[in-house]
Amino acid sequence: MDTSKFFRLDGRVALVTGGSRNIGKWIAEGFIAQGAKVYISSRKADACFATAEELGPNCIALPQDVSTVTGCQALAAQFAEHETSLDILVNNAGVAWGAPFETFPESGWDKVMDLNLKSPFFLTQALHELLKASARSDQPAKVINISSVDGERLNPWDTYSYHASKSALIYLTKRLAARLVTDHINVTSLAPGAFASDMNKAARDHGEDVAKRIPSGRIGNPEDMAATAIYLASKAGDYVVGSTIFVDGGIVNASLGNSIDA
Repeated sequence: MDTSKFFRLDGRVALVTGGSRNIGKWIAEGFIAQGAKVYISSRKADACFATAEELGPNCIALPQDVSTVTGCQALAAQFAEHETSLDILVNNAGVAWGAPFETFPESGWDKVMDLNLKSPFFLTQALHELLKASARSDQPAKVINISSVDGERLNPWDTYSYHASKSALIYLTKRLAARLVTDHINVTSLAPGAFASDMNKAARDHGEDVAKRIPSGRIGNPEDMAATAIYLASKAGDYVVGSTIFVDGGIVNASLGNSIDA
């Protein structure tokens, strides 16, 4: 058994939404290091182009707001102008909203649900034919949804729509996997725990305090997220279908506490 190329992505083409910063950028950088060509998309065009320039010639910026079905279709059309097939789709774009239960607004509910739950479904739908064009029984195409530990357990904050969206995304991953595996497209999800990011300000600004409540004793780093995404995207993950991998230092499955601020 030759395992030397299990994690290589040579010749593969990937699209990562929310790819201009944090988790999306880390995944894009990891894919490129393993030989992939990576298209990144984000709502802010300047940030998208700046990240693509930083990551080098194998990173191409396709700025787009995918919070609407029209936006998802527009991104798919943009991508199709460059490529005739897609090997790996990472649905990473996401948003959070916190407000007290008594005053939680409809706008905060809809914004989160649209980007975190509706977008992964309709972007995958819009790119279905391009994913099928690359998919083979011996080398399936991959769809990786970025969910969250908050889809599996509670945090102490008033993030009602975020909890609901990420929990639903974990189950949507299973349902999409059941349908798309017949097209040789594997759908999985990654559920990050505490990573220092613009969305997770507790881990970003108070990492040492957060780390004390994580079984592994530390917050996650970019390599933790990139490595797990590479595993799922590469040959190493070809027999993983419908699963959610918690990249969280044990928060979900090895924690004795009721909740952790992650």
